Amino acid sequence: MLRLIDRVLISLCVIAFLQTPGIAQSTIPAPPATPKHPVTDEYHGVKVVDDYRWLEDWDNAEVKQWTAAENARTREYLDHIPARPEIKARLAKLLSEASSRYTSLSYHGGTLFAMKMQPPKQQPMLVALRSADDAASEKVIIDPNALSDKGSTEIDFYVPSVDGKLVAVSLSEGGSEDGTAHVFETATGKELSDHVARVNFGTAGGSFAWNADGSGFYYTRYPQGNERSAEDANFYQQIYFHKLGTESGQDTYVLGKDFPRIAEIHLSSSDDGKWILAAVSNGDGGQYAHYVMDSSGKWTQVTQFQNEIVGAELGTPNDPSLYLLSRHNAPRGKVLRLDLAHPQISKAEEIVPQSSGAGANKNVRASITHFMPTDSRLYVEEEIGGPSRVRIFDHHGKQLGTLPAPPISAVDDVVHTTGDNVVFRVATYLVPAAWYSLDSASGKTSKTALVETSPVTFDDAEVVREFAVSKDGTRVPVNIIRRKGTKLDGTNPALLTAYGGYGISLAPHFSGALARLWLDQGGVFAIANVRGGGEYGDQWHKAGNLTHKQNVFDDFVASAEHLIQRKYTSPAHLAIEGGSNGGLLMGAALTQRPDLFRAVVSFVGIYDMLRVELDPNGAFNVTEFGTVKDPEQFKALYAYSPYQSVKDGTKYPSVLFLTGENDHRVNPMQSRKMTAGLQAANASDHPILLRTTASAGHGIGTSLNEQIDQTSDVLSFLFDQLGIQYNAVSH
Repeated sequence: MLRLIDRVLISLCVIAFLQTPGIAQSTIPAPPATPKHPVTDEYHGVKVVDDYRWLEDWDNAEVKQWTAAENARTREYLDHIPARPEIKARLAKLLSEASSRYTSLSYHGGTLFAMKMQPPKQQPMLVALRSADDAASEKVIIDPNALSDKGSTEIDFYVPSVDGKLVAVSLSEGGSEDGTAHVFETATGKELSDHVARVNFGTAGGSFAWNADGSGFYYTRYPQGNERSAEDANFYQQIYFHKLGTESGQDTYVLGKDFPRIAEIHLSSSDDGKWILAAVSNGDGGQYAHYVMDSSGKWTQVTQFQNEIVGAELGTPNDPSLYLLSRHNAPRGKVLRLDLAHPQISKAEEIVPQSSGAGANKNVRASITHFMPTDSRLYVEEEIGGPSRVRIFDHHGKQLGTLPAPPISAVDDVVHTTGDNVVFRVATYLVPAAWYSLDSASGKTSKTALVETSPVTFDDAEVVREFAVSKDGTRVPVNIIRRKGTKLDGTNPALLTAYGGYGISLAPHFSGALARLWLDQGGVFAIANVRGGGEYGDQWHKAGNLTHKQNVFDDFVASAEHLIQRKYTSPAHLAIEGGSNGGLLMGAALTQRPDLFRAVVSFVGIYDMLRVELDPNGAFNVTEFGTVKDPEQFKALYAYSPYQSVKDGTKYPSVLFLTGENDHRVNPMQSRKMTAGLQAANASDHPILLRTTASAGHGIGTSLNEQIDQTSDVLSFLFDQLGIQYNAVSH
């Protein structure tokens, strides 16, 4: 489950640059003494020595003392960078002046639900509105900020009942993602007595689906009590049913005893609640099986892992169908339709074929990622190398048009309201995101009241989309944000980011205050759509997973070299950042090409690829990364594993590792071991720093204040290491 949060990590670090020669770096204390206690493992005849195995044990007092010493060192350095207070104050001011942001919209029983982030509140809250055009009708159902004065309580996810009168909410603490279900009345915000523990966790996530009459809900359940061994406590997710007004101990088993140990279940119901859909993924590698339950309670398995069906949606009550996203003989996706009365995959009818890229658009390689069925239409979301579009079809596959959007934008989050009407979100790099509504009868699209505004504008900026050429000749998109008239003389400080995993695409997104700060200082920001993502479909993903993972790192290095060759920047002015799977990318890039970058920022990353699968969430990632148990996969893992690739006497760039104590997706020991290894091996004067947050996890649920602190630290680190003088410019 790394992939769900990793989009967020990209936006936590955007940079302001102004090159000023001769800026003195802040004094950096020496790192704490870190003894080596070698442990040798043998994999397929290869002996591997691990000097810092002891840092894996968080229960060890010495590990906690070492971590505290590393934190103290990092704070001593960061807190004495002269510009940090001004940077933090500027960030806090601009973020507090930003408008509210609405996400995770859903429509039930005539009510529109949304998660609303309203600075300076620390956490998003759940609200209800009559429509997206009537912001004045907004009512708060639950505000987690009122539950914790530190902003540590978060909403993991929510699902309203079919009639919209009740809503089930998963709440957790401190970024742990260890969620408990609560139920609230929509009209009053009153909480019912129902509590169901462990419906969500960082390994397999969590989900709800209400029954037709709102008397209870189906939910994803982790093992309780002594049902499983401690090692399996966060595996073997199953489906249970909770009847309102009863104790959770009376909940009934529904489905899942035969699911894999690493099953991840997503539940949904039809608009009338007569059908329940369970999408079951086999870990994080992209294999899915689908089950439907009819009104009698009978479950039917519709697809199996080998069928290459990667998405499914139930039709409306006026259209009792099941729609499927297939990649069988269609790596960029096609949409199939099944009659729910006879849901056999062999009877599926192709409605929307794979995009052929024919005619005027012959070079367009569009990949279907999601779709939304309405009464008589299908709204089909497609990625085109990063940017996206939504095409409209009828239920027979006839194309009816495309939702309007500017160039290099992301059109996503299509939400069905009534009939064939939808609301949808449009995001770009330079304009705040906005929700639009489409009236199907008139064909009119209009901006709703759910529009984000920013205290800064970008009339002086532009986005250019270029292509780097990777080691094997593959063309890799690189989106470059710059001020108009930027001189290409190799002196611009630049920040390059990418992800490259799980079929996740890095789509255009607005960074607001952070991007404005960064551009005002003359910086260049680049986002590379490397392989491993889903920008061009399943082939693009599979070309960067398992034994092909090295392609991701080659694409990233090629993107960096492209920026240098085009004279956007130079190695002395180039910084890189990434998080989670993108943190793995940072580790591989800095160990494979330490000469290419001056500074690296890595959030909650994976670095020891030989040990990652031993952690609970690491087992879910085996289908994406591979396992040391397989000889060929071990060979690939060992070849690029950042921790094992650290070499004594190498001049490494400056590195800042950030992690959270409550991270259940990537074990914080990954950052501890990588920090220790680099500190011991580094032959340069550049610092290797570790920042561990006690009140955060993988990034989900991080409070606004902690985000400001983190970003201030990252900016200060990069300014100091690149010799940059922060210059406050108002826009």
